[in-house]
Amino acid sequence: MRIITWFGTLTPGENGSVAEWELFPKDTDALARMLVQPKEPGMDMPPAGFELRAAAIECGFVTSNDEYNELLRDVSIRAAKYRISSGTPDMGMIQAVEALDDISETANTLSERLAEWYGLYFPEVGLSSETLARFVAKYGSRSGISPDDDLYGKAASSMGAELTGLDEELVKGFAGNICTMYDTRSRIEEYIVTSMESSAPNLTNIAGALIGARLVSMAGGLERLARFPSSTVQVIGANRALFKHLRGRAPSPKHGIIFNHPHIRNALWWQRGKIARALAAKISLAVRMDVYSGELNESLKTGLDKKIESIRAANPKPPKRDNKGGRGKGSHKNKYKKNEKTGGRK
Repeated sequence: MRIITWFGTLTPGENGSVAEWELFPKDTDALARMLVQPKEPGMDMPPAGFELRAAAIECGFVTSNDEYNELLRDVSIRAAKYRISSGTPDMGMIQAVEALDDISETANTLSERLAEWYGLYFPEVGLSSETLARFVAKYGSRSGISPDDDLYGKAASSMGAELTGLDEELVKGFAGNICTMYDTRSRIEEYIVTSMESSAPNLTNIAGALIGARLVSMAGGLERLARFPSSTVQVIGANRALFKHLRGRAPSPKHGIIFNHPHIRNALWWQRGKIARALAAKISLAVRMDVYSGELNESLKTGLDKKIESIRAANPKPPKRDNKGGRGKGSHKNKYKKNEKTGGRK
């Protein structure tokens, strides 16, 4: 049996001795890098009771206990620095998701300001958000609009004020800055898609790159998400509804951010809960495959599609409403009011 230690690979002999050994270079940086790397297959960890200090002295790696302690301390500190500085591959993606949200919020706020500002000069423009920003950055004043543009006729008969001089320069510059933010957002989205396809191919295949990245971000990492049960994955992002339910004021939420998935968003309302459970179960399985194998498994997507088709076939019509105590609309609210009158006693 060969065992691997921080200073070399050893073959134990009888009575705790070392029969054969292959020592690593006695360099702090090299030893630290080997310490943080995954262990090679076929290598066992030292068994309980095996004295590493005595083995290092016996093999001639160190000459004394003091030298062993000092070298081990330096290697451990350097290995800790390497691990902290390297982080995990999904940490950059989490920051990208946070940056994407910040840019989207800021760009939308500035776009609303641009719409009010430019509306003084061209109230009939009928554009908003990115489309308006690119239009203003391109033409500026109504007089600069090309005759080939669809809005040329509206511009010619507009009731807005004239946009000239410094005002036009400021508005065009403001619109140009907003366009830059939208371009940055597009580049971040491309980065997220590329990162998800390489680090979490199964999650990307099941949930999509952006939804998957948000799940990873809200969970705090891919490995942490892999430890979540599917019931938790199903309601990630539904914090308000979940806390309201825990206080006894609302039914339990059926879905969180996975609602944005086309299978749920486009489903009939009475099918969404069942589809959300099926999707969350496949997401949970996909994340674990990404963490522990990293290979794409197409059978997950096929199985999800079949499960959703069976849910739709088994539930073609909405359930009947029952206001007297069933699961129909308003039953939870009526039950809560009844308990409130009796002091919480049923």
